Amino acid sequence: MLKIAIDSGHGLHTPGKEVPSYIGLGKIKEWTLNDKITTKLISMLTQYEDVKVLRLDDPTGKKDVSLSERSQKANNFKADICISNHHNAGIGGKNGGGLVIYRYPNSTKFTKNMQRLLYDCLIAETGLKGNRASPLAESNLHMVRAPKMPAVLIEHGFMDSHSDMAEIKKEDFSTKSARGIVKFLEKQYGIKKKKESVNQLDLYRVRKSWAD
Repeated sequence: MLKIAIDSGHGLHTPGKEVPSYIGLGKIKEWTLNDKITTKLISMLTQYEDVKVLRLDDPTGKKDVSLSERSQKANNFKADICISNHHNAGIGGKNGGGLVIYRYPNSTKFTKNMQRLLYDCLIAETGLKGNRASPLAESNLHMVRAPKMPAVLIEHGFMDSHSDMAEIKKEDFSTKSARGIVKFLEKQYGIKKKKESVNQLDLYRVRKSWAD
């Protein structure tokens, strides 16, 4: 059984965590973007054998669950991995940015090889490669420090980047991002789809070929 703790960073009412008005997309909270990926990811994982998921944040986004409560829930759950979904800022309305993945400095739990594998899996799906000097980053962030299991914080692109938001706002971006994480979990932990999920996929392909 692979136990996965997952959260969407922040909440709907976290001050300042939103797409800037100068991007021209209206008022979009970071949690909303994070939640799209988290929701898709959790849905995809229901198709896999021997996988149990715990969501650490409030699924409605109305309550900004504290970082200490989130990490404690992950620890009490005895998760095998903790994944925190976020979107970045710091481009200031320019182009560039891209995917950035954080692990705890010199972590022996979420290793550099795991970080690289996750990055490669996500880039293969989204193509959101940016201009950051260190897309494979290390930081003393709470959500990579406090969990007792391997933990990673993913910045799925920059909210204040015109080029990033052109991709992030697309309907299939969250699906691609979630699929990239699942591909990583398949390769790192060997999780496999339930037989009925595979059969349903095969049936869909047969029906599609008939329709074509």
